[in-house]
Amino acid sequence: MKDIWITDWPTSTRFPHYTRANAGEVLANPVSPLGWTFGWDGGIVAGYKAGLIRCGLYEDSDFDSHHPESVACFGGYFYINLSAIRMQGARNPAATVEILDVAFFGDHPDVPSYVAHPDDNKPHLLPNLERHNEWVMSGSGWPELDDDKKAAADLRASRGDLSEYTMTQLLTRARSIQSQLPHLFSQHVVSGTSAAMAPGLLGVVAATLADPGLPMVLLSSLGDVDSADANYALWDLSRLVRNNPALTTAFNAGIDGVLDRITSQPFLAAWNTFLYEFGSRGPDEWDLGSPTWETHPQLALAAIDRVRLQVDAESPRLRNATRATQRDALIASARKQLISNPEISALLDAGITAGAMMAHRERTKTTIVRVIHEARIVFHEIARRNAHAHLVFQVLDSELDAYISDPQSLLGTLEQRHIEWQELFDLQPPFIIANATVPPLGQWPRRSAGAISLARPNDVLQGVSGSPGIARGRARVVLDPSDPRDLQPGDVLVAPCTDPSWTPLFMTASAVVVDVGGQISHAVIVSRELGLPCVISVTDGTRRIPDGALIEVDGTSGTVSIVSLS
Repeated sequence: MKDIWITDWPTSTRFPHYTRANAGEVLANPVSPLGWTFGWDGGIVAGYKAGLIRCGLYEDSDFDSHHPESVACFGGYFYINLSAIRMQGARNPAATVEILDVAFFGDHPDVPSYVAHPDDNKPHLLPNLERHNEWVMSGSGWPELDDDKKAAADLRASRGDLSEYTMTQLLTRARSIQSQLPHLFSQHVVSGTSAAMAPGLLGVVAATLADPGLPMVLLSSLGDVDSADANYALWDLSRLVRNNPALTTAFNAGIDGVLDRITSQPFLAAWNTFLYEFGSRGPDEWDLGSPTWETHPQLALAAIDRVRLQVDAESPRLRNATRATQRDALIASARKQLISNPEISALLDAGITAGAMMAHRERTKTTIVRVIHEARIVFHEIARRNAHAHLVFQVLDSELDAYISDPQSLLGTLEQRHIEWQELFDLQPPFIIANATVPPLGQWPRRSAGAISLARPNDVLQGVSGSPGIARGRARVVLDPSDPRDLQPGDVLVAPCTDPSWTPLFMTASAVVVDVGGQISHAVIVSRELGLPCVISVTDGTRRIPDGALIEVDGTSGTVSIVSLS
């Protein structure tokens, strides 16, 4: 194996530390060469930088002009620049680097100590930060996100029949889509960074009221969460199956070929509408080369197959309504308790208002993912016209013109690149890359060589609180959302990560346990919308928790207890 991969970036001496924390949720697997160079290097990274500057704590001079120190790619794996993110603690008088590190890493032993740099202190940026914070807490709305959402829908509607496009027209459409990525990702960074404000504000309120679980409940059932819309639509499809004997028989025969066995026109019409609206979702959906519900419909069909087993009373809409009622009652109770403490009461109101940024975050991601998907579909059409279709996502952005002109000329290079790219999946990326030093890839540990001992009865695995509540059920370890065959109603879903393509499975589960993720991860937000206990950042949970074991998930304390193995 080569020491570096073709998409890898140079390290930064100004911001020398990197982490997979939170990055593993964005891109769990090695990104494809086309996905990184066309999608990230070609547009998203510029939007990342612009979004950080808009939030007020950064300026253009903070960043390298060619490889802005917000993210990076090493060994094909996506990393967040820890040193650059720490500026949100170093430059914000309301925070510290230590507080930021605890939120990101807890007490992880490998996190390098913060060493101040002369350029860390930039007090002239504070007015920008104050203006941004005032906007987040103002509740004034963000109508531009509605415009972006409509533009993404219009882009989907403009697709037409790609088989009628010439190769040049296909590439022109892809380039037009690429040009939209900086703006859309800038929106996502602003919403994502701002979404961290509400838990901080409500944390102060929780400390005053001696109720540590308060922020999680107050940030539940926010409503108007775009990433939940696909879950509701999939639930409706599952009800069509559950309540129709012929459809039930078709699914009972297995997912393979199920659509060929279905004659129900209402279901097929609803299915086609579902794919049109939500076909962009899928695992690792930030990568152009990843499968989605449109390109690999079995992913969604597998989810329907599990969700159809759930009883009607477990409707996500009913769960959401119940949690919303509890949330409103808790807000009223908190206001009553704080009536003689106007300063903390103001923080409660500000935190609830700032909580809207979590819904904004889901909207900005849903919008850009839909736009990225339109580029993905273009490249799938290009691939369809070539005998070596699986190699199109091994092409670099800089090679696209040559590839379009003469695909055969790159065939040998792409075949070898594909072999090397597949080898990256067996690597265990370092959680921390410190001091601008990336170990040669040949020194990275291999997943296939590692062994981790299973947890035993009475063991308690510590994670991070995601969504409150306690649930007990059988652990179902699911490593692939297209193969959740053993997941039954009431089971606890144990997954490596959970982007929105996984979350339909939440509707079958009684609780969710995730190997990686942060306080504002999609797993957390959707769990709160559905009223499910959720524990995130349970290191190696999918490898340590025995499949089928009876476990108890405490989403308030962030623990997973092994009750018994049978």
